[in-house]
Amino acid sequence: MNTPIKKEIVDGLIAELGIKDFAKATIREVKQVAAKAEQASGVEYIKMEMGIPGLPAAQVGVDAQVKALQGGIAHSYPDIQGYPELKKQASRFVKAFIGLDIDPVGCVPVSGSMQGTFASFLTCSQASKEKDTVLFIDPGFPVQKMQLQVMGVKLETFDVYDYRGDKLGPKVESYLAKGNICAIVYSNPNNPSWICLTEQELEVIGHLATKYDTIVMEDLAYFAMDFRKDLSVPFQPPYQPSVGRYTDNYILLISGSKAFSYAGERIGVTCISDKLFHRHYPDLAQRYEGLPFGLVFSTRMLYALSSGTSHSAQYAMAAMLKAAVDGTYDFRKEVSIYGERAHKLKEIFCRHGFHVVYDKDLDEPVADGFYFTIGYKQMTSGQLARELMYYGVSAICLITTGSHQEGLRVCTSFIEDHQYAQLEERMTLFEQNNP
Repeated sequence: MNTPIKKEIVDGLIAELGIKDFAKATIREVKQVAAKAEQASGVEYIKMEMGIPGLPAAQVGVDAQVKALQGGIAHSYPDIQGYPELKKQASRFVKAFIGLDIDPVGCVPVSGSMQGTFASFLTCSQASKEKDTVLFIDPGFPVQKMQLQVMGVKLETFDVYDYRGDKLGPKVESYLAKGNICAIVYSNPNNPSWICLTEQELEVIGHLATKYDTIVMEDLAYFAMDFRKDLSVPFQPPYQPSVGRYTDNYILLISGSKAFSYAGERIGVTCISDKLFHRHYPDLAQRYEGLPFGLVFSTRMLYALSSGTSHSAQYAMAAMLKAAVDGTYDFRKEVSIYGERAHKLKEIFCRHGFHVVYDKDLDEPVADGFYFTIGYKQMTSGQLARELMYYGVSAICLITTGSHQEGLRVCTSFIEDHQYAQLEERMTLFEQNNP
């Protein structure tokens, strides 16, 4: 069969890297195979496996960070609670774009949301001895499960595909009723499916979190990137949907990586609700000298992990959040290109026999954004991922994200204008070879 890249090259590389089952290949393994196959064949790959921002970092952040460094900030340790101006601007940002009131004291800088989730998992899993398990509303970010593996914390998971709307509450409650769930985790918009939980679904999750005294960790890595609504006007609805409207038991994870394309500096803010921040859990108090939840998070977990967050990056994040709230920097406009790319890519794939796997938010088509999901006829995830490698297209399998659906996650961040024509040509051939 005629394919742009010889099968022997791809198969040889997969074997060489010791990947037994390509359906379970990690993002970095897929990236490695694509890079080496590109080198060996001389054929450019259309790389869709890595969720890395494909845009320049927000200039307002760069300028503030450079100024802070030139002012000598690098010589001093940051306060473990965070740079006061960043805490203030994070609180304003949450009010402006989510419509929630969180005291600056509960807005704690972290070395990216990855560190925020790690410290949150540690704190939540130690809060009550009988609650030792984290519930994932999947599909989700695979590395969060790896974090629990590193900690030795148990997890439960279900694929939300069949449990949207009225079915979500009973499904979540079936886990919470066991009494062992310390935290619920999901991303919204979702990585990898780009589904967005609705206010009604979040309300149900919030009520259940209160009823069963469970903490909700809301991962907002793709903040306000549901491009079906204009979420860009500060202090005006519509706001970014959030469980914070329906329970006091919540932690918001706000990242600088995607919304501000500031991934390289590892900066984010973990915003803990006022009530949760000041709450005393007997098991935490016994272990950590009587400290409340929020101070265990910052003065114990973060202190032990990294002794704080890059000082100059905190100045960058403060400036970016301030500019967004003041209306001088429209971060949504900057990142809307991801939605435009997704629209074009979906159109090409669907015209050549592919389908979008997670295609709806209840009765509304899923938004175009940073990610989307594709499947092809009766092919399994592993078959499809491997087959597409022969056509110079790399993507990861949904199975690695906790999904039970057959298909792949496609990331739009690295797509360049000349690649739409390439994809059109290659998918025409793919369809001919896979009728």
